[in-house]
Amino acid sequence: MFGNWLKTGILMAGIVALFGMLGGAIGGQQGMLIALLIGGAMNLFTYWFSDKLVLRMYNAQEVDETSAPQLYGMVMELAGRAGLPMPRVYLIDEAQPNAFATGRDPEHAAVAASTGILELLSPRELRGVMAHELAHVRHRDILISTISATVAGAISTLANFGMFFSGSHTRENGGNPLLAIVVMIFAPIAAMLIQFAISRTREFGADRGGAEISGDPNALADALAKIDAYARRIPMPSAEANPATGQMMIINPLSGGRLKGLFSTHPPTEERIARLHAMR
Repeated sequence: MFGNWLKTGILMAGIVALFGMLGGAIGGQQGMLIALLIGGAMNLFTYWFSDKLVLRMYNAQEVDETSAPQLYGMVMELAGRAGLPMPRVYLIDEAQPNAFATGRDPEHAAVAASTGILELLSPRELRGVMAHELAHVRHRDILISTISATVAGAISTLANFGMFFSGSHTRENGGNPLLAIVVMIFAPIAAMLIQFAISRTREFGADRGGAEISGDPNALADALAKIDAYARRIPMPSAEANPATGQMMIINPLSGGRLKGLFSTHPPTEERIARLHAMR
C-alpha cells in the first residue's frame, strides 16, 4: 500500500513539474508560475473527480441488481471474496470487449464493462475479468491509473495550445522559442511514459490477484485470449477519442499498427496468459 502511495506522490510531482516546464517554455518565468499553480490545482481536482471524468468520457451508465442482475451479482460475490466494499457497476455501450476499474480508493471505486464483453465471454470468463478489475481496486492501482489518464490528456492539450504561441511572444516573456518547441514535443511523450511504466507492471499483479480472487486462473487466461483477438478487429471510438485512458483497460483498446506495440500500455497478452497457466 505504501508503495502505491509513493507512486502516486511521484506521479503528482511529475505532473506539476511537467506543467511548470511547459509554462516556462511558453511564457517564461511568469508562465512557469501560472502553470505550476494550474498543475497543483489539477492534482487536487483529479484526486476527487477524475473517476467521474473518465466514466463520462465513455458515457458509462450505472447499473444495479435490477438492470443488470448477472453482472451486478457477480461483482458483489467477487468483492466479498476479495474483502472489498461493493463498488459501483457501470456498462459502456461499445462493441469492443473490454473493462476497467476507476476511483480514488476501495471505498469510492467503480468497475465498468462494455456490452461487447458481456456478449463475448462466458459467465466463467467474465468472472475472471471482473476479478482482475477488483484486484486493481484492492491493490489501489485505480487512483494512479485514473489520475494519469486524465492528466496526460490535459498536458498534451496544453502543449498543443502552446504551439500556437509565437516565438516573439515567448521572447518577450523570457522564454526560449527553441526550448518551447522541444518541451512542447516531448512533454506529452514524458506524460505517456509515466503511465506506461506504471501500467505494464500493475497488469501482471492484477492478473495474479484476479486469479486468486476468482480461484480460477484459467478463466482469466481464456478471457484474455478472446478479448485480445476481438479487440484487434473491433475499434473502440470512445477510447480512440481519449487515448490517454487506454492504459486503464484490461486489454489495450487502441489501434495503431506497429506503433501500438512500441508504445503499448500493456504487457504482451501471450505472456500474461502463460503466467496465468503457470498458476495451476
